[in-house]
Amino acid sequence: MLDKFKLSKSLHMETPLHLEKAVHMANDLSHRFSNRRFIMFLIAIALTTLVWNLPSTAFGIDGLTVVHQRIIAIFVFATIMWITECIPAWATSVSLIAMLLFSVSDNAFLFLRDGIDKEALLNHKALLATFADPIIILFLGGFVLAIAAMKSGLDAVLARVLLKPFGTRSEVVLLGFLLITGLFSMFLSNTATAAMMLTFLAPVFKALPPDGKGRVALTLAIPVAANIGGMGTPIGTPPNMIALKYLNDPDGLNLGIGFGQWMAFMLPLTIVLLLIGWWLLITFFPFKQKTINLEIEGTVPHNWRTVVVAVTFVLTVFMWLFDSLIGVNANSVAMFPIAVFALTGVIRADDLRDINWSVIWMVAGGFALGLALNNSGLAELAIESIPFGSWSPVVILIVSGLLCYTLSNFISNTATAALLVPILVVACKGMGDNINAIGGVSTVLIGIAISASVAMSLPISTPPNAIAHSTGLVKQNEMLKIGLTVGIIGLIIGYSTLYFVAQLGWI
Repeated sequence: MLDKFKLSKSLHMETPLHLEKAVHMANDLSHRFSNRRFIMFLIAIALTTLVWNLPSTAFGIDGLTVVHQRIIAIFVFATIMWITECIPAWATSVSLIAMLLFSVSDNAFLFLRDGIDKEALLNHKALLATFADPIIILFLGGFVLAIAAMKSGLDAVLARVLLKPFGTRSEVVLLGFLLITGLFSMFLSNTATAAMMLTFLAPVFKALPPDGKGRVALTLAIPVAANIGGMGTPIGTPPNMIALKYLNDPDGLNLGIGFGQWMAFMLPLTIVLLLIGWWLLITFFPFKQKTINLEIEGTVPHNWRTVVVAVTFVLTVFMWLFDSLIGVNANSVAMFPIAVFALTGVIRADDLRDINWSVIWMVAGGFALGLALNNSGLAELAIESIPFGSWSPVVILIVSGLLCYTLSNFISNTATAALLVPILVVACKGMGDNINAIGGVSTVLIGIAISASVAMSLPISTPPNAIAHSTGLVKQNEMLKIGLTVGIIGLIIGYSTLYFVAQLGWI
């Protein structure tokens, strides 16, 4: 914060000529960045057009139809757009749904479906339904709970109450901060959690010496805990829900993994990684001051709405944890807080604007892509034409995890999961019984969720990283140091845990 103030002060002292040069440089940089995006956009369009119009024999897949070829072209478009981010990730998802709808569905433009058997086309209702997939409702339930908790002030009060037992010793306060941030991130958006916890640190920084590493440790604890904590529950982060969507699909794997079952093996992993993150933080960035007085401001209004929020929150989490006992799955339970808050007026129409609709649309695009691959029969053709059965499951597991980790450090982890999971479902199906050597398809897909969550090496890797870096207290090399270390350890322990759990038949 101090560095930013000095920079701002120095800028105001510059001469008009210097200011003019600075503005010119900024505009030039922005212009170059826009040009790069535009060039990548043109390349994506060119490659999509090329794939769309290639002879079907060029793909080496027997039985490939016009519909299949168009889906491959759309897949190429989505891949380039998601990886380069020349347009926002959510815009890519919306665009690919529109492309599928207008070109390969039973409601496509007449000139594009003329001469094509109706049974070969995708059901347009199924494509549109991806915007209201049961997993999307689970998203909405989580978002609504988060909005209600912040609106009522319960988040700040919970943080104050839960952190009180950790006392004033610096290292122990850091541990408490990590655990509480991780806990909130299991049920609230990791972005919202990071923003909230950062505000709690402002008064603490005043009490810490500016030349010590304590401020860096506390600031970096935000992304470390927020990213890791999201693994603990199915609603903690979008990649979890994307993996769960395919694992529980009644027309697919139909494994029936519930909310409580997910937490039974992911929560211990999350706690272990948070403790490792704590040890690494105090090792890399030791506190110069041994005590901290943590003061968190915030009050809860004493009215019936606060009671409604608290009771609804507890009941919703209870039903999620014991969904197999009450007979209502996690997706349906998500409608409970939505309905209660709507009926009682806790959530109003204006509050719906705070829902992260871009994430929801981005996830829907991934679902639509998976639907196109499966319902068109393209996935089965790929299984038959590519010798997945001869591939080593261990190689698939390692390569998919490393690829997801690498991509998630540079692009949205949601986009990465939406891109990789449908492909891996196809690859795993093609392996047949060989995939059981590593514990089945669930090991690969849940591994993607873990890989995406532990990818936190750069400021652009996740929103919590960006929030922490924006304070000006953390250097990029410091974030890389802790992020890369936690990431590698997380991959090793995460995949080892998955393999062990799968061998025991728990998933």
